[in-house]
Amino acid sequence: MKKTILMLAVFSLLLSGCGSVPITGRKQLNLVSDSQVLQSSLTQYASFMKTATISTQKVQSEQVTRVGQRIAAATEAYLNANGLSDQVKNFAWEFNLVKSNEVNAWCMPGGKIVVYEGIMNLISSDDELAVVLGHEVAHAVAKHSNERMSQQVLAQYGASAVSIFTSGKSAATQQIAQSVYGLGANYGVMQPFSRKHESEADKMGLVLMTMAGYNPDAAVTFWQKMQANSSSSTPEFMSSHPSHETRIADIQKQLPSVKQQYGSYIQK
Repeated sequence: MKKTILMLAVFSLLLSGCGSVPITGRKQLNLVSDSQVLQSSLTQYASFMKTATISTQKVQSEQVTRVGQRIAAATEAYLNANGLSDQVKNFAWEFNLVKSNEVNAWCMPGGKIVVYEGIMNLISSDDELAVVLGHEVAHAVAKHSNERMSQQVLAQYGASAVSIFTSGKSAATQQIAQSVYGLGANYGVMQPFSRKHESEADKMGLVLMTMAGYNPDAAVTFWQKMQANSSSSTPEFMSSHPSHETRIADIQKQLPSVKQQYGSYIQK
């Protein structure tokens, strides 16, 4: 009897906590509110920014801000036009270039995006930068961090997850957030997203950058540069990211439909 009640409770929990990702329409588990996610993520983002060294590369910094804000504006226009403006109502977009040779960029909930100087060495145009920033904006809009926290909540608390996380018990939220954002030596600032989230961000990023007027064909050349720059020999099944070969092949398959549907936005 108890087992049946538990199963019904978990089933009810999954039904009540389902949402949909904009653009892709994928159903996702979302048990935590934006306010809960932002409370923890913004604190850790602020801590990072206090210790980070902001880049003194004026031209590149301005490029990151310019391209990022343009993609953010196009994203908000799309969401507004589709009755989804509430998806980003608590966002405050920031695009920062920080001093580091690391070839990396990452996003925290609420539209806080950081680009490292190292990745700028592989970028030769606004279009290629738009590939990176479109991908990161996609993570934010798809609320992949919310979903990742929700998965951890369900795994750790099971059927009691709803009562714990709707009662405002911040200690539980903070505990989950620490494991998700992982401010530690192993992962640096952000733990990697899953391959599913990375692939979805690639697909959404193509759409968002195209709607912002950038040429999505640049995604292929950019990821080819990343592949040539990569020294990793980790097999795909052991990595949290798709292999470069898989990523490039998937993007090449998606490009025709993206350009057919959104190509009119591309600035000549």
